[in-house]
Amino acid sequence: MKIALKFKHSVLVLSLFFVATLSAQTNSKFKVVLDAGHGAHDIGATYHGFVEKNINLAIVLKLGKILEADPSVQVIYTRNDDTFVDLVERANIANRADANFFVSIHCNANKNTEPYGSETFVMGLSKSASSLAIAKKENAVITLEDNYKSKYAGYDPNSPESLISATLAQEEYLDQSIELASRIQDGLENKLNRKSRGVAQAPFMVLHKAFMPRVLIETGFISNKDEGAYLNSEEGQQNMAKTIADAIFRMKVEHFGGTMPVIDIKKYEKPIVKDSTPKIKEQTQVKDTSKEIKKTIELKPDAKTVDPNKVIFKVQLKASKTKIESKPESFNGLDKISFVLEKEYYKYMFGETNDYEVSKKQLAEARTKGFDSAFIVTFKNGIKISLNEALKK
Repeated sequence: MKIALKFKHSVLVLSLFFVATLSAQTNSKFKVVLDAGHGAHDIGATYHGFVEKNINLAIVLKLGKILEADPSVQVIYTRNDDTFVDLVERANIANRADANFFVSIHCNANKNTEPYGSETFVMGLSKSASSLAIAKKENAVITLEDNYKSKYAGYDPNSPESLISATLAQEEYLDQSIELASRIQDGLENKLNRKSRGVAQAPFMVLHKAFMPRVLIETGFISNKDEGAYLNSEEGQQNMAKTIADAIFRMKVEHFGGTMPVIDIKKYEKPIVKDSTPKIKEQTQVKDTSKEIKKTIELKPDAKTVDPNKVIFKVQLKASKTKIESKPESFNGLDKISFVLEKEYYKYMFGETNDYEVSKKQLAEARTKGFDSAFIVTFKNGIKISLNEALKK
């Protein structure tokens, strides 16, 4: 009798253990930290009665509400009201949460009130004067913090290049950061019909200490009266939030699994003058500085035959609504081009291999050819799977 009771007790304990383990796995959330730039006495840019800190917060709160509608997503805010948060603390919030993504929302401004359009930045050193100027403006916020000289010892906000060491140390997050930034810009241009100024790299202090894929979005110029009015409007903020949410969800589904919600994005009706510069050239300002230091990239061809029964890695170069001939001259000299048709988009890919390390070298080669927003995609039995799932296999 005692043995039977002990056995039942053991079974009960084991059952509770497995239930608790399963519950913990089920309750595992995809964490996104949303950062509304500026706040309180740090008002950001102000033009035509538009106040940056208020617009940033309004977009973030709307974005958070959309993301939180998915029970598998947890949103953490660096601020959800008109408060001031130190730049380094914003990153600390993301690190403590062990977040999957960090997204910082800002508005751009210029003394010349004509420029307009959005651009998304990833962490890194830029040779672009305009990118450095934007970073210098955003980083100058640290002078409003208490004891900023001791807190940021050795860092000069007027010389954002001093953050170069962070670029090399955090290279592991660069690929997904560029991919997320590219998806955001693609959505803002093609789904929302706003002008895209592309993806760029700059040394932002708020991105410096965050150890996960992270981007800073300059949603538009409030110095431009028309764009400022759009960003200050309920409709503009809602559709900006929807477009950014769409990109985040797509990244989540692609790399971490889950289902893609339907997000209704209302296109901006006024005609937008598209840049005459080809998209690929526009984005060549995104550079991996570690590759500049290496000078050359050794790429050994994959001599092994690709096994179709194993995971296959490819490098996605671009997506287009029009079909492009798969020849080297159409892809800056790259050969072995393939494509898939997904939801009206032709997605063009370079190379194929069963070896993840080889695919990373192929990715590096694609970027030397100007495809700076390229990223690795994975397939199993002809079906696209997330990179995380592929690496587990």
